[in-house]
Amino acid sequence: MPGHDRTTARFLDIHVLQSVPFANLNRDDNNSVKTVRYGDTERTRVSSQSWKRAVREYFQAGFGEQALRTRRIGARVTRLLQEEHGWPAELAQRAGQHVAAGSSIKFETAKDSSVITTNAMVYVPETAVAELGALAEEHRAELESAKDIKKAGDKSVLPRDAIDAILRSRNGIINLFGRMLAEVDDAGVDGAVQVAHALTTHGTDVELDYFSAVDDVTSAWGDSTGSAHMGHAEFSAGVFYRYATVDLADLVANLGGDSDAARELAAGFAEAFILSLPRAKKTATAPHTIPDLVHIAVRSDRPLSYAAAFEQPVASHDNGGYGAASRTALARYATAANKLLGKRGTVATAWASLEEKDLDGLGTRVDSFPQLVDTAIAAAFTAAVTTAPAGAGV
Repeated sequence: MPGHDRTTARFLDIHVLQSVPFANLNRDDNNSVKTVRYGDTERTRVSSQSWKRAVREYFQAGFGEQALRTRRIGARVTRLLQEEHGWPAELAQRAGQHVAAGSSIKFETAKDSSVITTNAMVYVPETAVAELGALAEEHRAELESAKDIKKAGDKSVLPRDAIDAILRSRNGIINLFGRMLAEVDDAGVDGAVQVAHALTTHGTDVELDYFSAVDDVTSAWGDSTGSAHMGHAEFSAGVFYRYATVDLADLVANLGGDSDAARELAAGFAEAFILSLPRAKKTATAPHTIPDLVHIAVRSDRPLSYAAAFEQPVASHDNGGYGAASRTALARYATAANKLLGKRGTVATAWASLEEKDLDGLGTRVDSFPQLVDTAIAAAFTAAVTTAPAGAGV
């Protein structure tokens, strides 16, 4: 990967072009395809929240970094105490109530349920559940003599400081994506990852798919008229531009200066972002494609999205298809943007693609996505990633 004017890496920019067939990866509250009007053209859109969830699930499955986002942390501890510690159901339920009520987060009780929920969602490593269970074990005697939590004013017998300390714990996935938890002091984590909404490089039309379901019993009786259920669903298809950036300095800071851990997490995120896919409607569409092209740039100054390459929607090829035109448009814009910046801030660039021809402006071509990630990470961390000073994030 060729270097340029500065050698201190700060951002890992990941650009992806991916063709997705008939699908609805991310629906709105009406089960409709999400869209955006960009360049006075209607595009299909997949929200950053949707794709980040897919990335987190891929990362957790592949790298063993499990995390839990929930308002029912007490109920999760109750199940642990029953299933793994052999506590009687009533006592385990009371312990879960006292865990949920014992932190600095306000809680609420359901009228028809003994489950206590926190007003804010907690986001903790999966190991935090075991730690809370161990805390309950330590205070089992107090819990056995305590009363159930019935209303908001009831006090937990568990130590608040100990529960809050566990809620402050974090792992790799939390250090990457961050955590908002204002109710517990020092529990918030500024995310090192920024993810854009994916959008198609061209205009798209939302298509309605009419479907019906046949009743097997009446069909077996020879009655093939009518149906047991009818409905319709929305779908679209297209070539998506996806973009994410990792603030490497913020990631190192989140890890207390551990560059080796930051290197591993950044590589894991890059792989997960490249290969993940939201799972909505997967059983009905199976849209399991891989990216057509991935370009990674290591930058020292600021992130640089290439979304503007598609403000003017690309035109289809004479024989149909938007993939080749999208790849050419991305490379052309990258060349122009970096020329306009005087190549300022570019530490290293590389790309991998299904494209047979070379694309100028994207740096060194490599043969595979794993090689691309390895090359980019090596360039980034050889370029002396330093911890970001407080408030220095972009």
